[in-house]
Amino acid sequence: MDQLDRTVPDGRLVARRTVLEMGCGLVGLGLLAACADDDEHANLPRPTTTAWTAPAEPLRFPQGFVWGAATAAFQVEGSTTADGRGVSIWDTFAAQPGRIDDGSTGDPTADQYRRWESDLDLMVDLGLQAYRFSVSWPRIVPTGSGEINQKGIDHYRRLVDGLLDRGLHPAITLYHWDLPQPLQDAGGWAVRETTDRFVEYAQVMFEALRDVEATWLTINEPKTTAMVGYAGTEHAPALGDLDAGLAAVHHQLLAHGKAVEAFRAVGGKGSIGIALNLMPVYGAVGAEAAADRLDAAENRLYLDPLLRGEYPDEAIGPAAGQLRGDRAAFDALVLPGDLQTIATPCDLLAVQYYGAAGIDKLGTWLQMFPPSPAGWQQVHAEGLYELLVRLTADYTDLPPLIISENGIPDPDAQGQIEDPQRMDFLRTHLQQAARAVAEGVDLRQYYAWSFLDNFEWARGMTQRWGIVHVDYETQERTPKASAHWYSEVVRANAVARD
Repeated sequence: MDQLDRTVPDGRLVARRTVLEMGCGLVGLGLLAACADDDEHANLPRPTTTAWTAPAEPLRFPQGFVWGAATAAFQVEGSTTADGRGVSIWDTFAAQPGRIDDGSTGDPTADQYRRWESDLDLMVDLGLQAYRFSVSWPRIVPTGSGEINQKGIDHYRRLVDGLLDRGLHPAITLYHWDLPQPLQDAGGWAVRETTDRFVEYAQVMFEALRDVEATWLTINEPKTTAMVGYAGTEHAPALGDLDAGLAAVHHQLLAHGKAVEAFRAVGGKGSIGIALNLMPVYGAVGAEAAADRLDAAENRLYLDPLLRGEYPDEAIGPAAGQLRGDRAAFDALVLPGDLQTIATPCDLLAVQYYGAAGIDKLGTWLQMFPPSPAGWQQVHAEGLYELLVRLTADYTDLPPLIISENGIPDPDAQGQIEDPQRMDFLRTHLQQAARAVAEGVDLRQYYAWSFLDNFEWARGMTQRWGIVHVDYETQERTPKASAHWYSEVVRANAVARD
């Protein structure tokens, strides 16, 4: 999930989640532009696409389209000290008082490290075709470099074999935010050396699973790691340093490029890419330039180096919508050959879509679409269509696309078995995905977020994103109504209007 810290006009950092949840209460503090009943924003522009209504007949996806659900290691595995696993930055962060809303940690969460076999059986029962999971770096290289933990490799080998035995496709994410703590102690993603440690770890996994026809994703949401954990303080390691965040952007992208090169050198089977959280950006009246700059900061700062071998000029600077870091310092990080490495051709691009963003001419983020129970999430299904079409139009060398995350939380911490809000979210977003496919977008896989209720980062166990409910006292799994609905979509390879 993306809970980015934003720089407001006076240069201070304010959590985007806080802005959106507090709304007009921040106007008096000068941190947020007036809300929708203010004259300036009373008629906020909406997307200019032609009004669209889902047809009466179900919208079908291409033959061979892959349907799955996703999780992340720290969020579901538990067993944080089992079988030689090392300490991650999220172990350290969660242990600090006040960091996690309910004081929970990554253990036991959904206990999947021990319950993976029954979870795979449940996936089969629901008709899923694929499972996207992440490998815990501290389980493989406990101190981030040096000695390899064979027990960790053996666990993921068993998991992958379990998927294959059940006819499920493995989608493997190498980094989903759980950096080994010793690497953070040495500077983490703010220093260049971490890229080499990541490639060493990636090579171990490529070799261990070189016979597996898998979808590989190198880095999950480099934007969130950089802007929430390094520039911000909402996520580990909570540095609150924008320039460190910008360094983390470059080093993660460089690590991705080097890992793709390593995958080719090893002769890995399957396909490889990166997972980016992207969003369409809409400007209020008179905010077109600010919206373009915000688009550069939110989207093109990641897309352009990967797909064009260059960073956009508009992303960093003092103007509304820009990241107000030191551009000269950022440019100095980019050594000869870096951009060529980052732009190493991939087999796919993974899109993680949760909603849209709005901005006014002062650079203040606006609530332009209905929020989800998460607060920071502006729900706008048509934005997914616009994003997919835009990617196809803007990038001539765009590889095939997958949607690697897409979802919404339950309204309360207890969760619901009957979850009509999630069903509506998934239905409307899948309709827009099918619409994009019908217009020529090469979309090949879709993963609902999340398969299980789990540890939701700084929200702890207070937000439930799963299509399967987890009783944290008994670890009993109960598919929600959305899981059964999604199962029908998977089996039909189509999404109905209602």
